Amino acid sequence: MLTIVPESIETYAAAHSTPQSSLLRELEEYTRAHCAYPGMLIGRLEGALLQMLVHLTGVCRILEIGLFTGYSALTMAEALPADGELISCEVNPDTAAIAQSFFDRSPHGHKIKIRLGRALNTLRSLEANTPFDLVFLDADKENYGAYYDLVLPMLRPGRLIVADNVLWSGRVLAPEQESDHALVAFNRRVQEDSTVENVVLTVRDGVMLIRKK
Repeated sequence: MLTIVPESIETYAAAHSTPQSSLLRELEEYTRAHCAYPGMLIGRLEGALLQMLVHLTGVCRILEIGLFTGYSALTMAEALPADGELISCEVNPDTAAIAQSFFDRSPHGHKIKIRLGRALNTLRSLEANTPFDLVFLDADKENYGAYYDLVLPMLRPGRLIVADNVLWSGRVLAPEQESDHALVAFNRRVQEDSTVENVVLTVRDGVMLIRKK
C-alpha cells in the first residue's frame, strides 16, 4: 500500500481548513470507537471539500451511494439549502441506524432520506424526471462502473459526480484484487468518456471530480 499524502501534511491541511461541526466531530469519534472499518469515513478534509463543492455549485439535490455511519451525508446536508434533499443508498441496516440517530439530532437531518437495500436496485427505482445536482460515489468498488452508467443520465448537465477512493492506496498502479481491477477499469472508462470532463485529486485516497457536459 502507498501513502498518497504524508499523514503530517494531511493533518496540517485539515487544521487549516474550516472545522467540522461539533455533531460531525462526535459522529467521527463514535464511528472510530464503536464501528468496524472506521477507515471508511471520509474524514474532516474530504468532508470540507464536499461542503465547499455543495456551496460553490448551488446544489439542491444530492444522490449518495454508500452511507456508512452518515458522516459524508451530514457534511453535505449542512451545506444544502433548507429545502434541499439528499438521498443516500445503504445496504447495512446497522450502520444506517447509527446514521439516522445522528441525523435526528441535527437541524439538517430532515434533508436526508435513507434508502435501505442494494444500491443498484434503489437506483433503478428512482424517477428519471427528478435529476440530481451532485452524486457522491463511495460504495463497493466492484460496482463503480455499473453505478456510473445508472447515475450519469440522472445528473443535470454541468453538474458533478464525486467518486471516492479512485487511487485505492496506490493499488491502481499494480492491481491484483478484484476491487483494484474494478477501479482501474472505472478510471479508464471515465477518462475515455467524451460526455464528461474529469480531474483526479490526491486528497485522502484519491477523489475524482466528473463534470457532465
